[in-house]
Amino acid sequence: MAIDGNGGQTTPRRRQLLAQLAAPLRSFIATEAGSAGLLLAATIVALLWANSPASDSYESFWHTELAIRLGDWNLDLDLRHWLDEGLMALFFFVIGLEVRREWSLGELRDRSRVVVPVIAGVGGMVVPVLLYLLVSPSEANHGWGIVIATDTAFMLGAMAIVGPACPTQLRVFLLTLSIVDDIVAISVIGIVYSSALDAIALIVAIACLAGIATLSQLRVWRGSAYALLGAGLWLATLIAGLHPTIAGMAAGLLVAAYAPTRAQVDEAASRAHAFRQSPLASVARDATRSVERALSPNERMQELLHPWTSYVIVPLFALANAGVDLRGGALGDALGSPLTWAIVAGLVGGKTIGIALGALGAVRARLGKLPEGVGEGQVVGGAALSGIGFTVSLLIAGLAFEDSTFVEEAKIGVLLAAALAVVTGWVAFRLAAVLRGEVSAGLPTVLDPPVDPERDHIRGPLDAPLTLVEFADFECPFCGRATGMVRELRRRFGDDLRYVVRHLPLVDVHPHAELAAQAMEEAGEQGRFWEMHDKLFDHQDELEFEDLLGYAGRLEIDVEELARALQDGRHAARVRTDVASAEASGVRGTPTFFVNGRRHVGPYDAETLARELLETAPRRAGAEPAAT
Repeated sequence: MAIDGNGGQTTPRRRQLLAQLAAPLRSFIATEAGSAGLLLAATIVALLWANSPASDSYESFWHTELAIRLGDWNLDLDLRHWLDEGLMALFFFVIGLEVRREWSLGELRDRSRVVVPVIAGVGGMVVPVLLYLLVSPSEANHGWGIVIATDTAFMLGAMAIVGPACPTQLRVFLLTLSIVDDIVAISVIGIVYSSALDAIALIVAIACLAGIATLSQLRVWRGSAYALLGAGLWLATLIAGLHPTIAGMAAGLLVAAYAPTRAQVDEAASRAHAFRQSPLASVARDATRSVERALSPNERMQELLHPWTSYVIVPLFALANAGVDLRGGALGDALGSPLTWAIVAGLVGGKTIGIALGALGAVRARLGKLPEGVGEGQVVGGAALSGIGFTVSLLIAGLAFEDSTFVEEAKIGVLLAAALAVVTGWVAFRLAAVLRGEVSAGLPTVLDPPVDPERDHIRGPLDAPLTLVEFADFECPFCGRATGMVRELRRRFGDDLRYVVRHLPLVDVHPHAELAAQAMEEAGEQGRFWEMHDKLFDHQDELEFEDLLGYAGRLEIDVEELARALQDGRHAARVRTDVASAEASGVRGTPTFFVNGRRHVGPYDAETLARELLETAPRRAGAEPAAT
């Protein structure tokens, strides 16, 4: 069911407009945010276990040794180290994959959009370290790396609870910023918190990285080849004395991400069709291989590994590392320790100040701009939530100190900082709402950007005095019903009205809407936008790929060109731009109308909108809008 953005329905309002994002990034953010609940649950279980009558079993369990032996050679680690140095390397490998994919195909491909979050990310590391060093005792200065990282999953989960009503662009901004954190944090772990290096093992590790880069350059598609080199890289890094997490990140950054070629897509489709005709095991195997060849190894590995790292590995890490025994005065001692408060100052105060000053300073210096729909107060709130260091902070705390007291105090500081960061973020978002109107009740009411005849699809004279803009979803039944009202307004106002459609596919409830919007854009390229517009609204329950091609044929649209445009996502960026405009303009659902540049609230029947069109009509010398 669609959402009526004008108050006519009771369906809960959306908190984000997912169609702004490419599908892989949607999946990444959803998985990260979804894992926050498991992460929190694992943390609570760890604390309860470590403070229960069975607390001795907590440490003894995680110190259980697990060895791999081959002749005289053996690799002997306890369970906690297998998690921290083994499975967490896989976690950072997935982070590296996502960074590479976004850099090659996604949000980071537009380098101009990266400037502000990168500067903010640098500020969000430098200021926390300075505050940490200012507050911490000199013997604990080595732990400065604890305050540089942000836990993406926890941060996104907290954003869903305490953040603003339309946070999609803010989430992307903070995700970009956390990428900077991750790269620097893992580099710090690998360089600062590693032991003496073994030169031969280091050379082997470099050779493995070179091998992975070569496989990517040659576009080798078999995952087994990457897995073999990855295992060798992990082992060589461990033996070399580097922390293996840096190997995971480096390997992920080297695995290429690229769009499938037209020939590969056609071959995959042909083999899939062959399986439909002859459902045999050998034909199925050929079809599967053909599909795998078409997709980059980066995307296939992410699809396979990301759920495991987010829903299994990271919660297990929290279970193994967040259990701090708070009994016997340990909590009181920690709260009186300068180390604990140095971590809190760095993560909560340093992140908030550093990120906010970095981002807003970069905007003031005109080095870039904030994403559409993101307010300065919301940036401060997001900066505060970035003080949830958790996963990487706990990892570094265990590496930075040999003194168990320091380790326990550091962990308590990380947990306390996470709680305070959420509270600080909540306060910042509320102040932004009260003082700056950055809240759902005070969403923007002006169309952003204004109607542009060079870009927008306009029905009616380009210079008509009255303008009606609709954000529409072609699978939304309420949008379908609104077409009759629009026809009535066009009949009544004639050439005094120009009608504009912008796309807002609600992809979480209407699975075909995004593809339909892209089909509309290709129809527009061929001069048939409004013909396709009417056709799709006449057939809202038939918007499959084959249906769209059928409508194109009836409207004398080049069917083969439309098929190519839909398959290669040629118009996806244009659709996402419209959705970004919707969020920047305060749109929460479909249909939403803008009357002469201002968002309409309330019923959207023809009489109401006609009256508003006349009341808000811009006055022009020598001209009056037509009467009803």
